[in-house]
Amino acid sequence: MAQMAGLKPKYFKWDMQGDVAVVRLDIPTRKNPLTFESYAELRDTFRDLVYADDVHAVVFASNGGNFCSGGDVHDIIGPLVAMDMKDLLKFTRMTGDLVKAMMGCGKPIVSAVEGVAVGAGAIITMASDFRLATPEAKTAFLFNRVGLAGCDMGACAILPRIIGQGRAAELLYLGRAMSADEGLAWGYFNALHPADELEAAAIKLAQRIAAGPTFANGITKTQLNHEWNMTPDQAIEAEAQAQAICMQTEDFVRAYKAFVAKEKPVFQGD
Repeated sequence: MAQMAGLKPKYFKWDMQGDVAVVRLDIPTRKNPLTFESYAELRDTFRDLVYADDVHAVVFASNGGNFCSGGDVHDIIGPLVAMDMKDLLKFTRMTGDLVKAMMGCGKPIVSAVEGVAVGAGAIITMASDFRLATPEAKTAFLFNRVGLAGCDMGACAILPRIIGQGRAAELLYLGRAMSADEGLAWGYFNALHPADELEAAAIKLAQRIAAGPTFANGITKTQLNHEWNMTPDQAIEAEAQAQAICMQTEDFVRAYKAFVAKEKPVFQGD
């Protein structure tokens, strides 16, 4: 298994809070836009996380009062206008691969949204397992407003699953910002916290998840993502197999013994 606690990425920040990795984009003067380089490095990092046994959860945090302003106008949007179809498709597949990597990394991801999370920044929050925000946060899938379709990086497949078809259609057709209060009411955000408490709340949530049965948590993440494509019968069978696998883990034995002893189980992820 890989060790990633000491990772030193070039195009974003990475630090560890115990066994929780905290990721943040690092161009706060421009509200943390994504560049070709940060897209690729984030994709590769989340791909590698599936093999890491020293990272049990991830917090994707804000930086300097903002989460992410989407693709950088000068570093990405400008060059895209000059590309041919082959290179454009190469780019859009790369951005989609970031979402696939986040969903397939096996680690629960908590996004902590302060300020703006727009365009690809909104997509990163969408691809996370939990979403926290400040009451002032603005989230916008604004592709329509720049002449593009709302179906970017899986938005037409994933966003309706979170907030429903009608609400997703409204955000994707209009490109308007979703307020934090709307996001909370619609089930997009799990909770709202003041700005000075947001990151601590996200790390606390991630640490609580990481203290659980991490192997089983990875199975839960996999099933949540895959069962949308299954019939109820297929899903029930898949869960039967998944749960039988989890019943072979030492964490399952630890939980049983702790229950019998009237103690709190201490999970170790095996």
